[in-house]
Amino acid sequence: MDTRRFAMILGVVFVLIGIAAFIPGVNQPDPAGAPTLTVEGPGHGYLMGLFHVNVLHNLVHLLFGVLGIIMARSAVNAVLYSRIVAVAYGLLTIMGIVPGLNTTFGLIPIHGADVLLHAFIAIAATYYGFVHRMDVTTSADSTANV
Repeated sequence: MDTRRFAMILGVVFVLIGIAAFIPGVNQPDPAGAPTLTVEGPGHGYLMGLFHVNVLHNLVHLLFGVLGIIMARSAVNAVLYSRIVAVAYGLLTIMGIVPGLNTTFGLIPIHGADVLLHAFIAIAATYYGFVHRMDVTTSADSTANV
């Protein structure tokens, strides 16, 4: 898979998750002992019973989704998007395991199952943003060297 496809797929998934969290019945109520948030509103609860979300969390998913879809249009921008996601989600992973930071100061929940998911996203984005080699040669370039 190339970096443009990764950015597009990740963008589409982020948009779908961001929208799904606003659909009534998709989120389960907070279990006893769940961290309290200062921002609740529509889209608050546990997405699929696993991931604590709220309106701000859902908007972040939508933002990263739209950004991924737009930036997937060019290879250079897809690499930049992957790098942004790698750094952002790496930081979110670390914040998610630190008590007090795992709700981003009561605004966005990033604890529990989110930590593993954020780590997985950060690892995949690191690969496509920093490790994966882009094939930037064109057919004209390759025939000129023959």
